Amino acid sequence: MATAARLNDLDFSTVASLVDAINDDPQTAATVWQADVRWRGGFRSEAAIRGFEPVPSDEPEGLAGSNTAPNPVEQVAAALGNCLAVGYVAQLTARGITVNDLEIGVTGELDLRPFLGLAPGHAGYSRLDVSVRIDADTDADTLQQVHEQVVATSPVGHTLANPVPVEVRLVA
Repeated sequence: MATAARLNDLDFSTVASLVDAINDDPQTAATVWQADVRWRGGFRSEAAIRGFEPVPSDEPEGLAGSNTAPNPVEQVAAALGNCLAVGYVAQLTARGITVNDLEIGVTGELDLRPFLGLAPGHAGYSRLDVSVRIDADTDADTLQQVHEQVVATSPVGHTLANPVPVEVRLVA
């Protein structure tokens, strides 16, 4: 379906151009993303990402932090919610549907004992629950189709749901 040049505060022609470029040259789809993290004292750190202001991180006071920023596990939950938001807006915009409101709540359960060395086990989230509320100018069947497509294609969702090789090297 053709879309207006601008819908939902999104210039969808940019996405359409990317799709065309990838169809013309599949190697265009192979991308690399990077963040460089620097410690700032205590449990504070910040991530430099592209040319943006550094993204701060800290722990709450109850975990010996100074509570100046979200902690890393909160940022993971936020990354999932933000990625899903991109997916919903992209899918709805591609169908020419106006989004009036979109809210995504992400809640995760995490046992601190493995992280603190008090018990063996998985130190990450044991589960993430996501609640999506969409007010869009479409019917429930279309929203369900969009929902299924977004869940099936979310890069952050897939990263969290499937084992990803992680290699952490100490460089002296």
